[in-house]
Formats: sequence, C-alpha cells, structure tokens
Amino acid sequence: MKTPASANAGTGHIAEQIAQLPYLPMENLWTLWDELFEQRPNHRNRTYLETRLAYRLQERAFGGLSPSVRRRLERIGETGIVPRLSQREANSLLPGTLLTREYDGVVHRVVVRGPGDFEHRGRRYKSLSAIARAITGTQWSGPAFFGLKASRRGDKA
Repeated sequence: MKTPASANAGTGHIAEQIAQLPYLPMENLWTLWDELFEQRPNHRNRTYLETRLAYRLQERAFGGLSPSVRRRLERIGETGIVPRLSQREANSLLPGTLLTREYDGVVHRVVVRGPGDFEHRGRRYKSLSAIARAITGTQWSGPAFFGLKASRRGDKA
C-alpha cells in the first residue's frame, strides 16, 4: 500500500487504500497512523484505527469540513443542543423515512418516497401539506403537522 505522501489523489486510488485497511497487519496500520496523525490514541482498537485512517485519507484527498460546519459541530459538542432543522433540511427527507402523527385518535403514517413524493394510505401526494390538509380538512403546514418544524398555531405535533 502506498503512503498518502506518494499517493495519487484520484477517487479510485483512495478507495483502494481504504479497502486494504482491514487486511493490513497492525504494524502497517500504526506506520500509516504515525504518518497521518501527530499522536497515537491511548487504546489499540483496530476498528477505531481503520475508521480514523479511512477518514483522514479521504480528508487529505478531498478536503475536510468547512470552518462553519466545524464550528457548528463544536457548538453541539459543547452544549449538547442540536439546532432545529432549517426549512431546506426538513424538506430533504431521505426516501424510506416514515413519518407518524396521531390526529383525532387516528395514527397516520406517511412514507417518504423521494423529493416531492409521499405516500399516505396507499395514495401518493406531492407535499406533506397536501397530506395534512387531507387528514384535517384545513390548511396546515405539512412539516409543522408532522413535527419537522414549529407550527405558527403553537400546536405541538
């Protein structure tokens, strides 16, 4: 395995290096560690070494976290408080996500199929707001109805 100093930063080469990590003897992992990090960890957990080495190889090849993301993560680590999702983040639900809401004693489940594609009771909808309207009969913010953001009405989802 080539060392990062002599490595080509191509995506394929980095993937090959990372794929080889589980098969390297511990001595080779430590050699690579010493090249990539200033000090060794206090333990000898192989999985930890492999994951940190894989991250560092990718970080060197493709760049690390932006300063703003790094600050945000540090704030979360210091306070333990995770900021609320922005509207953009709330709208980027991963396919397969299941949203559940009880309304008037009935449990409603919505499956996110993709961007602008939701399924409720076997029927497809283009927005969570359309589903909330179908359930309640009134105009609702879909993300607020399903607890993805605060409601203007002050109701708790």
